[in-house]
Amino acid sequence: MLLAVAIMVGLIACTSTRSPTPTPAPTPTPTPTEETYNPIIDPNNFVARIDNQYYSLTPGTTFIYRGETEDGIEKNEVYVTPQTREVLGVTCIVVRDRVWDEDDELVEETYDWYAQDKDGNVWYFGEDSKEYENGVVVSTEGSWEAGVGGAEPRIIMKANQRVGDSYHQEYYKGEAEDMVEVVSLGETASVPYGSFTDCLKTKEWTPLEPDIVANKYYAPGIGFVLEIMVKGGSERVELIDIKTN
Repeated sequence: MLLAVAIMVGLIACTSTRSPTPTPAPTPTPTPTEETYNPIIDPNNFVARIDNQYYSLTPGTTFIYRGETEDGIEKNEVYVTPQTREVLGVTCIVVRDRVWDEDDELVEETYDWYAQDKDGNVWYFGEDSKEYENGVVVSTEGSWEAGVGGAEPRIIMKANQRVGDSYHQEYYKGEAEDMVEVVSLGETASVPYGSFTDCLKTKEWTPLEPDIVANKYYAPGIGFVLEIMVKGGSERVELIDIKTN
């Protein structure tokens, strides 16, 4: 506006001399933010299977992990159920994730909903999460469902990974905002279940808890095999077994 006023004043003061009218600079396209990004979900763009090389979820498969935390040893079982749940018209595979403490007490149980698009990207559509104390539910914090209360689905694992890629894996503002950055490809990871090469290494964190950062390793054809906390603690989670029905 100031530039336009200056030009008009110049024209009035000196009508015998005309300067070329400057061409307005193009308005830059704003970079999408989480407040403006709204993925378009077409149920016809999704498939029934999830076979992403780093995030394969075959019904009947159970991944068993052992976690070393500041509170002791934890056992984590991730079971790919034969059940499905429809979210935003998309048929999602239901995955049950349970955690027990060293006293064999159930401390957390979560049902996650995933689906894969035709390009091979795995989307996260929400979770029903419960925390337990002495067998009683004490919290459902972190639960969310895409399309409810402003929550939106996000890609939890891309089909094609590139070093430097960074994106939200889930988005329900103030409740679920996990993020990931691709650190490297071709990594090696050794865990009780075996040694793996050509692994994807990521940095994962949430803006809700910025002082906690972990590196995760995903092996081709297997999925998540190792987590090492690099900021905010000393937790280590390792894959110890895989069972199939």
